[in-house]
Amino acid sequence: MSSYTILIIDDEQMQLKALAGFLKNKGFQVEATTSPIEGIQKVKSASVDLLLTDYKMPEKNGLEVLTETKAINPEVDVVVMTAFGSIDSAKDAIKGGAVDYLTKPVDLLQLELIIKKARERKQLISENKHLKEQLAEKARFKNIISQSPQMEEVLSRAARVADSKATVLIRGESGTGKEQIALAIHAASPRRDGAFVAVNCAALSDGVLESELFGHEKGAFTGAMQQVRGRFERADKGTLFIDEIGDIPPTVQVKLLRAIQEQTFERVGGTETIRVDTRIVAATNRDLERMVRDDHFREDLYYRLNVVSVHVPPLKERRTDIQPLIDHFLMRFLVENQKRIQGLSKEAMDLLMKYDYPGNVRELENIIEQAVVLSRGDIINSEDLPFAVQNLQSEKEGATGDLEKRVTAFEQKLILEALQKFGGVQTKAAELLGLSERNLRYKLKKHGMK
Repeated sequence: MSSYTILIIDDEQMQLKALAGFLKNKGFQVEATTSPIEGIQKVKSASVDLLLTDYKMPEKNGLEVLTETKAINPEVDVVVMTAFGSIDSAKDAIKGGAVDYLTKPVDLLQLELIIKKARERKQLISENKHLKEQLAEKARFKNIISQSPQMEEVLSRAARVADSKATVLIRGESGTGKEQIALAIHAASPRRDGAFVAVNCAALSDGVLESELFGHEKGAFTGAMQQVRGRFERADKGTLFIDEIGDIPPTVQVKLLRAIQEQTFERVGGTETIRVDTRIVAATNRDLERMVRDDHFREDLYYRLNVVSVHVPPLKERRTDIQPLIDHFLMRFLVENQKRIQGLSKEAMDLLMKYDYPGNVRELENIIEQAVVLSRGDIINSEDLPFAVQNLQSEKEGATGDLEKRVTAFEQKLILEALQKFGGVQTKAAELLGLSERNLRYKLKKHGMK
């Protein structure tokens, strides 16, 4: 805790000043008053961590102060000071919720120890509460495989927005798992019993996309043999996931904006206004801000979609997720293909850990499936991996070989220039190169130079 505020209530002025001065010197924020009534008002108006109160006072006794303080804020720790002959009263205060008591005259070292314990206890409770919240958030997304700090932040943000009605825009490269995040948000939301309906804008032409989103009436166009409910309608009381929102054509953007804002629309070829309660989660791998600047995407639609933004980082930026994802996909494809494979060779695992995955999690999934299918033995080797992954090793070996060749050529050039300068006299050439004559002769033999 960056600051810790202690409120002292004691009708004895000298005692009050002594306690306040001691605690201020220890670095605490201190409020002090001789009036219990004024002290209760301070609890109401200020942030107090610990209340140190005398038991026997004219206006209110310590037990009454304790009771009223706990009614205002149960998180305030209370320590009661009492005369030696009133120990029973102090014990009553403990039963009423005080963390401890002190007998007068107050032992300042004992006071400091009590405050230290109370502060540590409060900090521990706070940390445990935070940890439980984190675990609860993670439990809501148990089907997503991750352990990287980057994805933990993504899941935390997704968990916090899940309970709301806010529109969510999920951003990230293709294959990072944006639809999985959308599914998780739906599953963790109050709409979990409703439908999760997905549509991919990039996969449909303009006319077909409008019909898919909003439905159409019988006879609306050639081939419309019957009335069809659109995805908006089918997702009523649930979640509509609009993937590749950056590919939505301008002609559909206007109708989509109205549907999101007013939750109403008309089917293609129809006049009846249909009202729905549909939550929108959209996703894109495109730069919508640039598209807005270039007049390719409506600015008002962009702001309507981007109420809460969740960015899913590429797999190469969260490499600690690669190993658990490999384990997950390997187990899945072993079962699907009924194969018995013990695992991956050290070389294969090394290549997979170093590969950059331009296709992200989807590419890793495909790589493991191919490896399981092609593997002839009980271990997946590097030759079972796709050429793109195998080439990583070849490129590294080639880079190393090229460097060695360049170093050798440079060394030969220096030796040749030194020998030419001194007419082939090896002693002087070696001296210029900073070598012994014997070392120079060795290098001449090594490089095959005469």
